Amino acid sequence: MKTTAITIPFYSGKAEIELPLEADVLQMTGAIPLTAPKTVIEKVLENPINCSSLRSIIKKKKESKESPKAVIVISDNTRPVPYKGESGILMPIITILMAENIPVKDILILVATGTHRPLTDDELRSMLDQKVFDLGIPIINHDCKDAEHLTHLGVTSRGTQIYIDSYYIDADIKILTGLVESHFMAGASGGRKSICPGLVGETGTFIFHGPEMLDHPKSTDLVLAGNPCHEEALEVAKTAGADFIVNVTLDSTFAVSGVFTGELEAAHAAAVEQVIKHIGVPFEKSYDVVISHAGFVGINHYQAAKTGSTAQKVVKPGGFVILAAENIDSAHPVGALTYRTTLQLLKLLGAEKFMKLIKSPDWVFIPEQWQVQMWSKLFSHIPMDNFYYYSPQFTPEHYAVVPGIDGSQYVSSTSITQAAQEFYLGALEDAANRMDKQINELSVAILLDGPYGIPVRKL
Repeated sequence: MKTTAITIPFYSGKAEIELPLEADVLQMTGAIPLTAPKTVIEKVLENPINCSSLRSIIKKKKESKESPKAVIVISDNTRPVPYKGESGILMPIITILMAENIPVKDILILVATGTHRPLTDDELRSMLDQKVFDLGIPIINHDCKDAEHLTHLGVTSRGTQIYIDSYYIDADIKILTGLVESHFMAGASGGRKSICPGLVGETGTFIFHGPEMLDHPKSTDLVLAGNPCHEEALEVAKTAGADFIVNVTLDSTFAVSGVFTGELEAAHAAAVEQVIKHIGVPFEKSYDVVISHAGFVGINHYQAAKTGSTAQKVVKPGGFVILAAENIDSAHPVGALTYRTTLQLLKLLGAEKFMKLIKSPDWVFIPEQWQVQMWSKLFSHIPMDNFYYYSPQFTPEHYAVVPGIDGSQYVSSTSITQAAQEFYLGALEDAANRMDKQINELSVAILLDGPYGIPVRKL
């Protein structure tokens, strides 16, 4: 009997899976990790793209203000940005600030949570270098609903009211950090997204993530030119201003494959160019069944929507998608209340009626409806009952909220490897039965990179 053996990366580790069929394993062409990331980071901080070095920028700021305050914007834990260890990008920035006599009390680390919940102290300590805490550098979570700490900067050309975190606006030295990977709305993450949506007020998302903008054909993976979501974010970010960015790209094992520093737009564009070269997943046909996972980013069902988007590109209309995720978000493994509420509407109404509802002039915009809209694209392509979802963190109450089939019915083991094996196999067997086929008669694709690889059909 032919089998396919694969390794699936989850948040807490990797699961070895073997399936009793010959599947097409689709994966990225792959980036090459840096052999000496620490050296590269130090070099690019002194030799950035399209602007002066970080050290020079600090010196210039001190010429006009005796005691300038610095802010370093970091991502939350939905992105595997290397903030500690040999590949850590945070301490090299702090080291330069301190070498230029910026005291610790005048350095702030600001977490660009966007509309996500604030990170706990334990979560911050797990993702940041211990030296940050030893130095006593203050860390603050952005709060999109805290009007007292938002500054109004005007209105964009599309009508977005620009409210930005005041801690950021009040700083004299503004430094952005982040990860550049494909993004299914904005084309790519990183760069301007540290500010928009990372530091905006909640109302700033109403147009940026509105249904019409996300329905635009260019609001999709790896497209910047003509992408209204990207253009809106960039306009907001340039209005707020940024002195320097430090963005990284990663390979499939989350090792650093590139470090891009410098001017906001130029450095980000260089990182995106590298990403495009390495994350394409070539495929020639559509499949009866697509198997995937939510990877590191899928800490909740909200984030797992990224994988639903990539799977949609490969599965046949009316086909089946089988998705496993470790939804480790301690606040709620499904997502925030607004997300869960809107998701229930999608589940009750179906994709077509849901889209009509949120495009209605009487509809009141609900934060995080955008991610539900991305799920609706998948369920416009396949029936909800053809979608199997499993998370070891889910209870029956969680499965009652999310669309699709409860994958826990196939699982008896508490081991992530064995549980994943049982889920994938059980869902495959059910899909085969419903198609009146044997498993080995199905055309099956495995998206080995989950949400990170972007399927590109060969012409």
